[in-house]
Amino acid sequence: MDRARLAEFLRSRREALQPEDVGLPRGLRRRRTGGLRREEVAALSDMSTDYYSRIEQQRGPHPSEQMLASIARGLRLSVAERDHLFRLGGYPVPQRVRRNDHINPGMMRVFDGLGDVAAQVVSDLGETLTQTRLATALLGDETGYSGLARSLHYRWFADPDSRRSYPEQEHSRHGRLIAADLHRAYTRDGRGSRAAEIVEALLASSAEFAELWREHPVTGPYCAPKRIQHPQLGLLELHCQVLVDPDQSQLLQVFTATPGTESHEKLQLLAVLAGQRL
Repeated sequence: MDRARLAEFLRSRREALQPEDVGLPRGLRRRRTGGLRREEVAALSDMSTDYYSRIEQQRGPHPSEQMLASIARGLRLSVAERDHLFRLGGYPVPQRVRRNDHINPGMMRVFDGLGDVAAQVVSDLGETLTQTRLATALLGDETGYSGLARSLHYRWFADPDSRRSYPEQEHSRHGRLIAADLHRAYTRDGRGSRAAEIVEALLASSAEFAELWREHPVTGPYCAPKRIQHPQLGLLELHCQVLVDPDQSQLLQVFTATPGTESHEKLQLLAVLAGQRL
């Protein structure tokens, strides 16, 4: 571990970021130096200010790989910058596979500006990487799963509870969309990939998936208009817009409702309720 260069690198990236780059208010208090404060980076990285500050001050414990990954997300590092951070920390570069918790920085900058909107960033295998507060209130927290269950594609066929947010009469359509999406990913990534791991597990455990898989379904965009069955507010009819990252590995999904409709009023009410819970 190169403490001096690690501290210099973190400081340089922190000073290069402005509050508005990460969705933070600039505030009225004058900043002595440009860039983010240490406490802001710590909050964005889900760690204490003291812990982050000690790394920049070349003291304290050797940060773990998990901590470095959190800092990389907080500082909106590119994949190349994240790899450099790991080398400075004395770790091998994380394997560049499509299953990745590292949100691409351009995507993260767009996401940061959507705090009051139901939005989430997902991988191309249905793994939710981050959600706005309103998206969590609408769909539930989808970021806490582990293993194959991180993928909604897997949960849809392996866990009946994953379907509760969708009207029963639409389950067949959603299942076909998901199977088609897995066909696309499997064809692209091949054997030994994360997509193949999910497909093989589902073929062994779900007769429904196996039947759909044999049909080789091909459909359009997965995030089509949605009808969400919310446990407190009932049915919401929503539009789903998708922004696809240039490397095709991550998608930003934004859920909206037509103004003046009952669903729009419910979405506004849900935003208020989510704020009260916070």
